[in-house]
Amino acid sequence: MADPRSRRTRSGRTPSKKTKKRHTFIFVVGGVMSGIGKGVSTSSIALILKSKGFTVTALKIDPYINVDAGTMNPTEHGEVFVLDDGYETDQDMGNYERFLNETLPELNYMTTGRVYQEVIRRERNLEYGGKNVEVVPDIPLEVIRRIRAASHRANADVTLIEIGGTIGEYQNIIFLEAARMLKQECPRDVAVVMVSYVPVPGSIGEMKTKPTQYAARTLNSAGLQADVILARAPVPLDQKRKEKIATFCNVRPEAVISAPDVRSIYDIPLNFEKDKLGDTLSDILGLPARRTNMNAWQRFVRASKQGSRPVHIAVVGKYFDSGSFVLSDVYLSVLEALKFSAFSLDIGLSLTYLNSKDFESGAVKLDTLKKFDGVLVPGGFGSTGVEGIIKAIGYARTHRIPYFGICYGMQLAVIEFARNVAKLRTAHTREIEEHGTELVIDVMDDQKQKLESNAYGGTMRLGTYPCVLLASTIAARAYGETRVFERHRHRYEVNTNYIAQLESAGLVFSGVSPDKRLMEIAELPESEHPFFLGTQFHPEFLARPLSPHPLFTAFLEAALRGKKR
Repeated sequence: MADPRSRRTRSGRTPSKKTKKRHTFIFVVGGVMSGIGKGVSTSSIALILKSKGFTVTALKIDPYINVDAGTMNPTEHGEVFVLDDGYETDQDMGNYERFLNETLPELNYMTTGRVYQEVIRRERNLEYGGKNVEVVPDIPLEVIRRIRAASHRANADVTLIEIGGTIGEYQNIIFLEAARMLKQECPRDVAVVMVSYVPVPGSIGEMKTKPTQYAARTLNSAGLQADVILARAPVPLDQKRKEKIATFCNVRPEAVISAPDVRSIYDIPLNFEKDKLGDTLSDILGLPARRTNMNAWQRFVRASKQGSRPVHIAVVGKYFDSGSFVLSDVYLSVLEALKFSAFSLDIGLSLTYLNSKDFESGAVKLDTLKKFDGVLVPGGFGSTGVEGIIKAIGYARTHRIPYFGICYGMQLAVIEFARNVAKLRTAHTREIEEHGTELVIDVMDDQKQKLESNAYGGTMRLGTYPCVLLASTIAARAYGETRVFERHRHRYEVNTNYIAQLESAGLVFSGVSPDKRLMEIAELPESEHPFFLGTQFHPEFLARPLSPHPLFTAFLEAALRGKKR
């Protein structure tokens, strides 16, 4: 018998130690100004590296004291994106999921508030062993701990970390310090990508690189050096500007990547690959050289540029106005979900954003809707513009215009139906009429108990829940399934005390919770209306470029049929 202490194999060779998984990190930071596409750039890099066969995950750091994005004003911050586990995040997390075609966990999103909250919790629990707890190094160390935890959970070869805001902003210092400390600890495993704006002032007519040079020096002052610069500009960079940026920002010429304005954000990964961004990052991080396979993505992008069948959709919302501007980012996932389904159906989609407050005030006439092939009402909260939405829903119902309501859009459709069909004249939601006499939308008694015990996320029903579909309905035919899972973000439900009355008037609840106490989908039979459907959940959160959501697809198919009629 062989000596058990011997480490020789049967071949006589001593086995090598098991190779430890190597984790690499790419920090994406912004220079010059915000709003130039760090999130989409991060998503595009993630897609490129995944297309090379690497395991990739992505994180977002927001420099807000808010613990999560749920309490942020949507007209200032944009859409709140809900993850599978119910965590409320920045809209960039939605971009990561869509580009990667993966589900990301709560761990992949952090804010200043969340980081400080955890450090203070640990200090109160004596987890620091009595030592002084300081902003530096303990806050950056907590950031690094979360980054590493997310990387290990995903077993990622490459972890991308987008730092919100712009280089030089005071609130970003602790996150840049975290990047510096991680780079110091493992210099070969960390790369920094700076997304910087290169303007072409109209009065000058020449592309100027000086703002990017200043941004690079500001990054240097935080102890970091950009390895790659993504040069955002109205037009592609010429070779002279690339060389100038390389010289004055201390990067290799091939690491200056042109990022011009494009027709669609989905063109961006293909544009980056023209400049071989994937190969450049692989070389910087010492990753194996691999070919990029983006065939499926290329087919999707080609489909997005065809659309031979025009369809016009009105999106009636309450958060579109931001001063003198239209802020469509509030409904980003909804708009993208519409596009994915349109591309798959060869539809040339035309979207018009209508502010519900204009219907309410009479500034815009309801018969404006008759020129559209479909009407969509996305989610929302509060009383502003609600009566305008209800009027628009009523017009779509009575004029047989395909209608799709999401969350609040379903609740208000139930209210409109209750008032005008089921003869519940004062029907409303407790969210607006707390002491109303016919609250068809309410908080259920048993749900109040669950909310009090934090079973539904504290104050809202958040995250993924199952939905059982009623056979031979629009919803069941669209999904082709009997049971589905969808993400939620709401406080109120259809009041079970009114379900029988609503159903007897003709409303069909085609999707319910497994215990049949929560109404998930409401629709009208196709014999009564070509497509009138609302969901309590948010299907847009699961729509992906390469796998459109079936309900959005069914809605556009109905709009297309109506157009033909």
